[in-house]
Amino acid sequence: MHTYIEDLSQHVGKRVELKGWAYNTRSSGKIKFLLLRDGTGLCQCVFVKAECDPDLFEGFSKITQECSVRVTGTVRKEDRSPGGYELGAETFEILGPSVDYPISPKEHGPDFLLSHRHLWLRSKRQHAIMRVRSEIVAAIRDFFNGRNFTLTDSPIFTPNACEGTTDLFETQYFDEKAYLSQSGQLYIEATAAAFGKVYCFGPTFRAEKSKTRRHLIEFWMVEAEVAFNDLNDNMELIEQFIEYIVQRTVRNRKDELATLERNTEGLQKIVAPFPRVNYDEAAAMIQKEIPEFELGNDFGAADETLLSSKFDRPVFVERYPTSIKPFYMKQDPSRGDRVLNCDLLATEGYGEIVGGSQREDDLDLLIKKIDDHGLKQSDFAWYTDLRRYGTFPHSGFGLGLERTVAWICGLSHIRETIPFPRLYGRSYP
Repeated sequence: MHTYIEDLSQHVGKRVELKGWAYNTRSSGKIKFLLLRDGTGLCQCVFVKAECDPDLFEGFSKITQECSVRVTGTVRKEDRSPGGYELGAETFEILGPSVDYPISPKEHGPDFLLSHRHLWLRSKRQHAIMRVRSEIVAAIRDFFNGRNFTLTDSPIFTPNACEGTTDLFETQYFDEKAYLSQSGQLYIEATAAAFGKVYCFGPTFRAEKSKTRRHLIEFWMVEAEVAFNDLNDNMELIEQFIEYIVQRTVRNRKDELATLERNTEGLQKIVAPFPRVNYDEAAAMIQKEIPEFELGNDFGAADETLLSSKFDRPVFVERYPTSIKPFYMKQDPSRGDRVLNCDLLATEGYGEIVGGSQREDDLDLLIKKIDDHGLKQSDFAWYTDLRRYGTFPHSGFGLGLERTVAWICGLSHIRETIPFPRLYGRSYP
């Protein structure tokens, strides 16, 4: 019966059949070793000449890197083996040959590896990253589902931009123009009026001609919206959310993080509450070390790195200038040139991982803001209806999955955080 490597602890002393791919092989005279992977783990299969069919033992050389193999043998405890168990192998069968596998142990450049991403995913490092990503996704869903949020996913095709930006992918939607979604936020504001607490989780697209280590063209974002939450409620929810997914991942993916040589001491400190500074305080910190920074500008990567270096936990920057933020953010009642928003900057220079705000719930002011941003009222008629028919205070936020994966894994570039990255100038494979 086919057994998975992750289940070997349940079969010590028993004869089992493993199926997988040859990670590597080595030979030591009368003993030969096959390191087999099956997606759930690695297992050392030991072939002893005296215990195997002679022809089979001699045919071991036919096992090449990444060929698929079926191996039978007896499971035994072995602390020195990956996973703590090994297989006393008796037979093997090559199910699918692999000749001249292109990714070898030598160093390969990023362009080569990205062109072979379909194979690069099989490597130990990439496997660990994807397992961490999967854990984060599960944690995200469990956090919201456990708090009785309703999943209300938003459309990928949209008739307009959420933030009025030009960084859109335009497509033909029958006889009309449509755009690939940049955010589901406006739509979950509508569903929040129906369900109270909602979230959406899916791919989003930004047509930014950017080649920085923090940007992807296609990325996944989880967005939440809560009726009757103000900015402070929103920030409390965000910090509970971040603490949950970080601590759960550190606890459940120790082996994968160890494979990535990730020092988790800093991550273990990611516990709410998080420090908070307003935009003016943050700008003053930046100007002390980057004098050319101008008050009123948005923060760039260097600015965010500097700010995050001042704290051992993620830091909230709140109440940015109205002029640099989207139309839907609520005006600060105490200061008209500021909005009730927050960005959460991750530690270790990983930049903004969460952006959120209280939404503008005043109909007249929202209509004025749409005009001020040069947007068409007709495009947002359905959105203003939310204020026309039972307006209510509400807040929400969005978290970029890939940036979060990069941060928790300690990666230097975001391209390794998603199975098949879409980068400026690269859409293959």
